[in-house]
Amino acid sequence: MSGRVARPELSIVIPAYNEARRLPESFARLHAYLSKKPFASEVIVVDDGSADTTSAVVKSWIARWPALRLVQSEHVGKGGAVRAGVLAARGEWIALADADFSMPVEEFDRLRDEDAGPYDIAIASREGKGARRFGEPFYRHLMGRVFNSLVQLLALPGIEDTQCGFKMMRRDVALDLCLHQTIQGWGFDIELLSIARQRGYRIYEAPITWYYMAGSRVRPLRDAFTMARDLFRVRYNIARGRYERRLVAMPAAHDLGAGPDAHDEPYDTDAPGDADETDMEDVADMAAGGASALTTFELRDERGKRE
Repeated sequence: MSGRVARPELSIVIPAYNEARRLPESFARLHAYLSKKPFASEVIVVDDGSADTTSAVVKSWIARWPALRLVQSEHVGKGGAVRAGVLAARGEWIALADADFSMPVEEFDRLRDEDAGPYDIAIASREGKGARRFGEPFYRHLMGRVFNSLVQLLALPGIEDTQCGFKMMRRDVALDLCLHQTIQGWGFDIELLSIARQRGYRIYEAPITWYYMAGSRVRPLRDAFTMARDLFRVRYNIARGRYERRLVAMPAAHDLGAGPDAHDEPYDTDAPGDADETDMEDVADMAAGGASALTTFELRDERGKRE
């Protein structure tokens, strides 16, 4: 045996902050869904510094579900937790999901719709033709539509729903976006999709069925201000051409040691591509093989060297 570990086809990243109560039901539904699929998968829960027993709940499920993994970090925000999960993921495709699974797990099939044509990123849309939403209070829907109008005006024209928490991306695309991400909070979705637009990645809006779940972590007034601030930050970065720069992640020297959970052998990979892709593959494997803490990186602008 070579000792090499094949990549799963799909990684599902779930950022979680004080989600001990909702995770067990979500795990049961997700496990039932994935167990029927013909491909290998993994589920990564990123505990974003929860004050409850979120990590303990995940660990109890890991004992009976080997494909489940836990990443623990200090509280940095949903965007930071997503970034940590993406960097730890091993799958050829990486999906993002909310812990409450307000989108039924079966709707993941819509994000993998081969009939939709070639695309690099699929985002769940509660507004597209054929989408259905249930139980959402009118004021929340209204606030969402007003905010989306601003998003389309300032950053992402033509995208009807940037904020639904369910998305799926090719591995190389997800790594590219997250390594250039600067927003750690709720506005990270807008930034990732804006970077994708700057890169010319193909974005597919998949209409889904969605159910409003009580106990949402979004606080309408305070978070609306924060998201508006993040939106203007993204607009500023677009105007400055910040997302046009290509940064290569170089592991800091103190991150190179193998922790007790490190993998002894590298994962199977395809033939090396260009330098950016190869560097990002290495970074992701290192993050996946590290111990419990987030790996830190030094980002270097490689634009000058390649011109």
